Amino acid sequence: MSLDSLVPRLDADVRSLDDGSAHSLLTIRNLKKEFTRADGTKVPAVDGISLEVKAGEFIVLLGPSGCGKTTLLRCIGGLEMASEGQIEIGDQIVFDASRRLDVAARRRGVSMVFQSYALWPNMTVAENVAYPLKSKRAGKRDKAEIKAAVEEICQIVGVHEVMRQYPGHISGGQQQRVALARALVSGCALVLFDEPLSNVDAKVRKELRIELAALQGKFGFAAVYVTHDQDDAMELAHRIVVLEAGRIAQVGSPEEIYHNPVSKYVAGFVGSSNPLDGKVVAVSADGVDVETSLGTWRSTKAAPGLAVGAPVDVMFRPQHGRVHLTEPDAVNKVRVTLRRKMNSGTHAELILTHGHSIYQVRVDADFEMPENDEAWLVVDPRHLLAFGVCEPVGATA
Repeated sequence: MSLDSLVPRLDADVRSLDDGSAHSLLTIRNLKKEFTRADGTKVPAVDGISLEVKAGEFIVLLGPSGCGKTTLLRCIGGLEMASEGQIEIGDQIVFDASRRLDVAARRRGVSMVFQSYALWPNMTVAENVAYPLKSKRAGKRDKAEIKAAVEEICQIVGVHEVMRQYPGHISGGQQQRVALARALVSGCALVLFDEPLSNVDAKVRKELRIELAALQGKFGFAAVYVTHDQDDAMELAHRIVVLEAGRIAQVGSPEEIYHNPVSKYVAGFVGSSNPLDGKVVAVSADGVDVETSLGTWRSTKAAPGLAVGAPVDVMFRPQHGRVHLTEPDAVNKVRVTLRRKMNSGTHAELILTHGHSIYQVRVDADFEMPENDEAWLVVDPRHLLAFGVCEPVGATA
């Protein structure tokens, strides 16, 4: 029997993400979760989050340790009970604090892939994958149907050759593929991922990202994926939700988050950046002039509402710096010293210094310049970002 009969095909919903017609599969309303410390202090891990996830959408919760992303995921999956708010999956309200409603995790219709794989060590790969299909909530299926589904999903995720092995006898990458197969075989329209790639090396991590993106496109499940790794977020997400101190700092596509961050926090967490401190010395309709350690630089991409005298956080991306061997006729220029050229195959990273400050600029791999020579660093005003120092967090999506 084909796996297509067990896994929901949501291709129409996936295609409709771009035009906004996909229906909401997961809705979170004003969710809060507090933990109590030993001294009685209340700590808000999730602080008033509202979010919608469309059918077939891949959402990445991104942020550092302690920002609330895993707690939010566990609340969605029913592994933690929130303090306030509401969670709706499909057309079922699975949590409502005001009604004291908390549907058990096994009845929420979601699958979960854990950082630790969470495989049964005394079961073979095939038995681990088959486990969701043999549970009471899966309904009655005969052995032949289950065997066919397990073999097909193991073939798809690339662990067919180790189906008779035990988890302790296969590699970490294979174990993660088994965990993914187990999550997909049950046919849930929503799959939750708790930092699933953090225990594998960089090469395997890249391979698994590609495979996961292909599988999500094939089966059309919606995903909520927790990570602190910006590469995971940029490559996998339809939308990234950047979390800060239990609240949403920004929601947007990878391109929006990268090119139009709303704060220094978001900009510094998504992609590399060169930060500067500054103070606004002039404001016009075109932008602001900022006094920095590199001189007075101009930004035409500044946060709205900045006033003369206001302290600001300024930054530019490595790929937006330009290095000239002779002084150019340009604004936003400074004399720097090349300390090292770091090759990475397709491009090179220049490590530049000005005084005691270090800056990183991306150039073509064939760029040539002797180390410890001086040059000019230039940043176009449209690529210099300026944010108010006290940017508030908190947004809904």
